[in-house]
Amino acid sequence: MMDLILWRHAEAEDAAEGGDDLQRPLTARGEKQAARMAAWLDRQLPEGLRVIASPARRTEQTALALGRKYKLRAELLPGGGPQDLLDLVQWPRARGAILVIGHQPMLGQTAALLLGMQTPECAVRKGAVWWLRQRQRNEDIQTLLVAVQSPDLL
Repeated sequence: MMDLILWRHAEAEDAAEGGDDLQRPLTARGEKQAARMAAWLDRQLPEGLRVIASPARRTEQTALALGRKYKLRAELLPGGGPQDLLDLVQWPRARGAILVIGHQPMLGQTAALLLGMQTPECAVRKGAVWWLRQRQRNEDIQTLLVAVQSPDLL
């Protein structure tokens, strides 16, 4: 069994004209969103969880709100695709749980792909979490949607 928890970075400042997209910080609202979601996640997350995040400033700030060790991985930067994410986390071969803090559209594309949706991507709100679980039932490998949580509902 493997749990893949997808967490989109919280609300970030708009990009300044000619500014570096990867340096955009969270807004004050985004910091509150990250803190609320981190508190919810902290109560739910299993032992032995691995945490990886995009090296963008806004994703690293979101990761910091959780207060756990994490690794930055360039494969999660904007512009990547769902296969980059799945290869990185070794879905579905890995065991245990991994929390991925990243960006749209990659997170929504990954969720849509794993859940067999007809649409190429799901809309994942800023600061929201989509929790997926891969399990085997007899000969079938299934992907379950365990939870979807938005910081606005916490």
